[in-house]
Amino acid sequence: MANSELEKWIEQFRKQFKALPDSPVFEISPSEELMLPMDDGIALRTIVNKPNIPGSLPTIIVRTCYPHMERMQAIYAEEFCKRGFAYVYQFCRGTGGSQGEWQPNVNERADGKCTLDWLDAQGWVESIGYLGSSYLALTGWAVADILPPKVKTMYLTHYGTDRFTSAYKNGLFRQDILTSWAMGNAGFSITADYTESASYRPQINVDENLWGKKLDWYRDWITNTESTDPYWQDGFWKLLSEIPSKVNVPVYIGAGWYDHHLGSALKTWEKLSEESKKQSVLRIGAWNHGFMPCVEGIEAAHLENNDVRTAYDWFNEILRKNQTSMNGINVYLIGADKWKNVKEYPFKPANETVLYLSDNTLETSTPEHSGSRTYKYNPDDPLIVNGAESLFASMKSVGSLPQPECDYRSDVLCFVSVPLKEEMDVLGKITVDLFVASDAEDTAFSARIMEVRDGVAYNIRGSINTLAFRDSEKRKQYKPGEVVKITIDMWDIAWRFQKGSQIRLDISSSCFPEYAAHTNYAGVWSLQEKAKIANQTIFYGGLYLSQISLPRLGMPL
Repeated sequence: MANSELEKWIEQFRKQFKALPDSPVFEISPSEELMLPMDDGIALRTIVNKPNIPGSLPTIIVRTCYPHMERMQAIYAEEFCKRGFAYVYQFCRGTGGSQGEWQPNVNERADGKCTLDWLDAQGWVESIGYLGSSYLALTGWAVADILPPKVKTMYLTHYGTDRFTSAYKNGLFRQDILTSWAMGNAGFSITADYTESASYRPQINVDENLWGKKLDWYRDWITNTESTDPYWQDGFWKLLSEIPSKVNVPVYIGAGWYDHHLGSALKTWEKLSEESKKQSVLRIGAWNHGFMPCVEGIEAAHLENNDVRTAYDWFNEILRKNQTSMNGINVYLIGADKWKNVKEYPFKPANETVLYLSDNTLETSTPEHSGSRTYKYNPDDPLIVNGAESLFASMKSVGSLPQPECDYRSDVLCFVSVPLKEEMDVLGKITVDLFVASDAEDTAFSARIMEVRDGVAYNIRGSINTLAFRDSEKRKQYKPGEVVKITIDMWDIAWRFQKGSQIRLDISSSCFPEYAAHTNYAGVWSLQEKAKIANQTIFYGGLYLSQISLPRLGMPL
């Protein structure tokens, strides 16, 4: 994170703390810094902050791997301590002055358990709340099923326990999340260009050839492309995916419609026990990974993205009052500028609207004639995505943003509906079913759904699929030239289409660097050394009813 961006975050959090209903009233004791030994003898730098109050205290614990954000942790500590909480933050091994070797993920369960057991044994600790966002939330989920008695709740945002969902979509790696994260958290300085790194072939060698050192854990990510691979089904990632079902304390799960961990976070909520869900919260707003609004051209006065206030209220009720007035699922309906309570997830819409692809339009009834449209896809000139939900390094491109006009590229096919007669609310997964053919033995097809208002198109959702994974989680063969059905399913969304607006669908074969650019060769993407141009065909009408399915809560078209 650049210094200017960090300063903006710090200013934002300072303002949010100043707006809290409880004014700061307590003096703060000097911070205590210690090297806390783990079970294997490695000592982790741990900073203890307490208000100058006698007796035991409600205590917040954070475990982080980001030394550059220590100022932010110090601000949190100061503001919570002024309001009567103790605040402890610790750096993961190999980071921020902690001993040991930095290896993402693998030590967090053992180190987290040791740290919580130590904190639980302290006489000045009355109760414990676990706080974390992103990787800091991962450190919480890693121990959520083995908490000592004083841990009463966890407030975990922008992360999920299904790591495969955050890493892959139908064989294509989410590069903008994990390649960029690997470059920034490799444990050594990497000066290589990010775009060049994401485009490098074969990707399996980018670490040694461009970054300067082999990263085994990155190589594991980019070579295990199927959810059934042992890498995801054994060891830490399998353990992590099963933890939510064993959690027995209230958990606040915060997510964003345009945060790259949304898909995994939703699966995490789904795996919580019914008893746990009764005392927990899932809240999804129209913000990005930094809780910043990211929907343009739409009123968002009631977005309420004050995560500081929400976290403070959560801990204040549970740790001090031993109660909570918050539970259930609360989602922000984009375009309506309102919050909606939902009974259950997966979302179950009242009905569905289907739009059928025709020549260059979207129709409410099946086309009277059949046809096809073609384009060439060149992996060396991929579509650079602007506006998406699964981005990290390209943060300025995250969200619902204005899109180019139709036909802005020859490898993007555009289909547009007539103006809507009424408002239409959508909640759930939008899916696109396409009948396609290619002269490549494997390739990708991507779809992006937009709302056109006053002549400007704003993206809503996008996704991608490959011929190899067209109807299965296991890789399969494709015979070039064969017409097959491919389903492109998207992450959930809550969206109100405005009366008079139009729905637009763009079909192409790339969304770079959100996803790795498909080379048009079969096999594991990271092992491929070359790419080739593919001729793509989309069929519609007659036997090939290519269509969009919208999970609808509003009025019909």
